[in-house]
Amino acid sequence: MKYVDEFRNPDVVKGIVDTINVQLDVIEQQRGKPMRPLQLMEFCGGHTHTLFKYGIENLLSDRIEMVHGPGCPVCVLPMGRVDDCIEIAANPDVIFTTFGDAMRVPGLNGSLLDAKACGSDIRMVYSPLDALELARQYPDKEVVFFALGFETTMPSTALTVLQAEKEGLTNFSLFCNHITTAPTIDAILNEPDLNLDGFLAPGHVSMVIGKDPFDFVVDQYQKPIVITGFEPLDILQSILMLVTQIAEQRCEVENQYRRVVENKGNDPGLAAIQRVYDTHPVTELRGFGEIGDAGVRLRPEYAAWDAEQKFVVSRQSSNDPDTCQCGEVLKGLIRPWQCQMYGKSCTPQSPLGALMVSTEGACSAYYNHGFRAPDKGQGRIAVVDTTPMA
Repeated sequence: MKYVDEFRNPDVVKGIVDTINVQLDVIEQQRGKPMRPLQLMEFCGGHTHTLFKYGIENLLSDRIEMVHGPGCPVCVLPMGRVDDCIEIAANPDVIFTTFGDAMRVPGLNGSLLDAKACGSDIRMVYSPLDALELARQYPDKEVVFFALGFETTMPSTALTVLQAEKEGLTNFSLFCNHITTAPTIDAILNEPDLNLDGFLAPGHVSMVIGKDPFDFVVDQYQKPIVITGFEPLDILQSILMLVTQIAEQRCEVENQYRRVVENKGNDPGLAAIQRVYDTHPVTELRGFGEIGDAGVRLRPEYAAWDAEQKFVVSRQSSNDPDTCQCGEVLKGLIRPWQCQMYGKSCTPQSPLGALMVSTEGACSAYYNHGFRAPDKGQGRIAVVDTTPMA
C-alpha cells in the first residue's frame, strides 16, 4: 500500500540503524572516550507510541536514550481544569462537549465521565463542528466545547467560532484551554535535571506553525531539532538526522516531514489563530506549574463565545496526588515504569493520572504495547508483546 509499506520496510530500517551506529562511532572518536548515551526527546505522544509499537528503541544502540516529553495536550491538563469543566457542566442549561480522551481524565472531584453518570449532560464529540451542530439543534441550551490541544487543533476551534459568529449562534461557546508548543519546550530546556542533546519536533503541530517557531531551540540553547513524521522510518531517519548534526558539530532546525510540513506553516490556519486568539499571560500545565505565554484565550471581540465570560470558572491551581508521578514522567525525569503506581493501582482500566488515560500518553503507550519492566541485562525496556515491523 503506497505511503504505508514504504515507511515500514525492514531492509531500509536496517540500513538507517547501521548508519546511525556509524555516526555514533564518529561522535565517540571525537570525544576520545566512551560517551554517555545521547538523550533525544520526542516531544509528541504520537511519536512515543510509534517508538513502542514498532520496538524502535530496541533497534537502537545503547548509546542513544529516548526521553519522552510532554507532547500530549490531555496529559499536561492540570486537575483543576477538569474540575472547572465539571463545574460548568453542572449547570442544568448546559450541554458540555469534549473529545473522548478528556472524558476519563481524573480531577480532584472525579472525571467528566463520573459527572455524566451523576446527571450532567456531557457528550463526546469528534470535532468542534459537532458541538456547533448541537447548538443549532438545541437553541434553548448553552453548548460548551472544551477546546484543548496544541496548535494542531487551534485552527479548527477558531474557524468554528468564526462560523458561530457568522450564523449568530451565541448559545455556543468555548472553554479555551489550548496551549502553545514553544513555551512548553522552553520550560523543558530550563529543567535543571535534564541534559538533552536534541529534539524530535511534533509533526502535526509543525504542519500548522511551520519551522520558524523552533529557531529559539538552536539560537538560545544550541540544540539540534528535527521536525518528524509518525511512521517508523520517519522516526529513524529523524534520529539519524539528529545524530549526524551532532557528529558534524552542527545545530539546525531540519524538516524531515517535508511531505506534509511547509517550512512557513499553513497560512489559513495561522490566520484563523491570529484572528480569534490572544496570548494568555500565564497558563498552568501539569507537572510544570504556571508558564508565561503558554496558552491562548479568545480575543475580547469574541467574548460572546467565551465560556469563561458566561460562567463562573474557578481556575484554581491543583496538585496531583502525592502517589502520582505524572509530572516527573511528563518532564522526562523518569520513565513510566519508574512511577511507583505504574501497572499497579494505575492501569488503563483504573487510571490515576492523565498519562494512563490519553491515547497519546507515555504511560498508555508503555502499558498497551506490553512494556512492563527494564531489561537489566541490556539496560533496555523488556517487551512483553509488540507489533512486528511490516
